[in-house]
Amino acid sequence: MSQDTSSKVTTKAGFVAVVGRPNAGKSTLLNWLVGEKLAMVSKKAQATRKRMNIIVMYENSQIIFVDTPGIHEKERLLNRFMLQEVFKAIGDCDLILFLAAAKDRLENYEKFLQINAKKRPHIVVLTKIDEVSNEELLKKIGEYQTYQERFLALVPVSVTKNIGKEELLKQISENLPASPWLYDPELLTTTSIKEIYKEMIRESIFDNLSDEIPYETDVIVEKVDERPDIDRIQATIIAEKRSQKLILVGRGGSTIKRIGRDARMKMEQFSGKKIYLELFVSVKSGWSKTKKSLGEVGYRFE
Repeated sequence: MSQDTSSKVTTKAGFVAVVGRPNAGKSTLLNWLVGEKLAMVSKKAQATRKRMNIIVMYENSQIIFVDTPGIHEKERLLNRFMLQEVFKAIGDCDLILFLAAAKDRLENYEKFLQINAKKRPHIVVLTKIDEVSNEELLKKIGEYQTYQERFLALVPVSVTKNIGKEELLKQISENLPASPWLYDPELLTTTSIKEIYKEMIRESIFDNLSDEIPYETDVIVEKVDERPDIDRIQATIIAEKRSQKLILVGRGGSTIKRIGRDARMKMEQFSGKKIYLELFVSVKSGWSKTKKSLGEVGYRFE
């Protein structure tokens, strides 16, 4: 047990896996809790592909949130990697937040209970409560009460209306183990700046292109040159087919310029610096089809 030597208050720390179906609002919630735009947010489902640690300090607790891909059932190799990320987060954590939009059916929670085979302690977080009436919310809470012996607490939240943040952090803190803080309290994430910039480019692809193309692409950041007043980034968007490359580039380079401009704005807002971004597009046929090629892009199976 660790004691804060200045205040003699027992410190707490722990890993909190954030899980739920695609588009349950996991990344949006985490950005809200940390007060920074760190996790990738998209209206399209299954945009998050890898785990990401996001650190929030609350009173005497260091909460290390683990953002995860959405729980889904698809057989593509990349989707299997994404599910592996979810299972790892669940298996390694001290506490789980199960997120469900207030409109979601209870069967998503029932599937989660099956996945949580080790019965890790968890809190149910009802998101997007501003999208339902008070009557609908009370009815949904009543449905979850059927399983009230399975969860530690149920917390309704709305990021849009800024409702529930204090209560959620309080419930998490109360259920963390006594421990010294595991990271510098000034740190917001353990993810490298290279990975954060990669996710910002990926988010810009999702924002600016529709249909399947964002799912058939990824980003390789070859170089990040960090300086006091400017970061210089060189990155390549990889696509499966030449036809996808043509769409990504656009007529006269219009689409790639739009993606680059959007990504640069996100990076500048995050870093507080000027950003110089060189963005290229390349075809890497079958990059998502084998474990070897996925590993070359940064998705390694264990």
